[in-house]
Amino acid sequence: MTNLVVDSAFWELFPEAQINTLTVHGLDNTVDESQDPHFQALLDEAMEKSHQYLTADVFRENPIVAQWREAYSKFKKKKGARSSIEALLKRVDQGKHLSPINPLVDVYNSVSLEFGVPCGGEDLAAIDGPMHLGVAKGGEAFKPLGVDEDEPALPGEVIYYDKIGAVCRCFNWRDGERTMLTEKTTDAILVIEAINAEQRERQAEAVATMQQRLQAEFSVEAQVDAFTAD
Repeated sequence: MTNLVVDSAFWELFPEAQINTLTVHGLDNTVDESQDPHFQALLDEAMEKSHQYLTADVFRENPIVAQWREAYSKFKKKKGARSSIEALLKRVDQGKHLSPINPLVDVYNSVSLEFGVPCGGEDLAAIDGPMHLGVAKGGEAFKPLGVDEDEPALPGEVIYYDKIGAVCRCFNWRDGERTMLTEKTTDAILVIEAINAEQRERQAEAVATMQQRLQAEFSVEAQVDAFTAD
């Protein structure tokens, strides 16, 4: 059984896209501070590898950044919304540090940076019904991390959602508090996004690496699903 449904409205906007999911069960995502050096090294290595995607003198002219900004111009969004991979690469470009959060988040951030693709994850136990990727009607409930007030989705915005409301807004731009990965997460769905053929090549490598790291760090096998317009 798949845990994601991609709506036809999404494919109308992005016919060349591919969405990969990795579903895992029986995780132990507990933070063990003695393992911080291990995960810090994983993140540092990924940040170093990500420099290959930062070849332009002007940040916005780097191909990955430019491609995702062009994609975000195709739908309604909150001002300043950027792809999660742009946010990570921006930190690298500015020489900023990336610290461990929890093992599962650290793993997907490392994969995202290494292969230059947006990655995210949600706690399956907090999702009501299959998660959808589609276009918002507007008003879908959403409480961002660290924010007290509801910030509902905009009409026409690309979102992940379930029966309760939005799960993640603007593709993988901003995650919600309700479905965030925590130390108590035991079942999760991880998402890797691509919007063109070149990105799909790196996405395939990212999926394989994510599988390997999930096995190495958590001793779990991931169910991998791929979604395309075909």
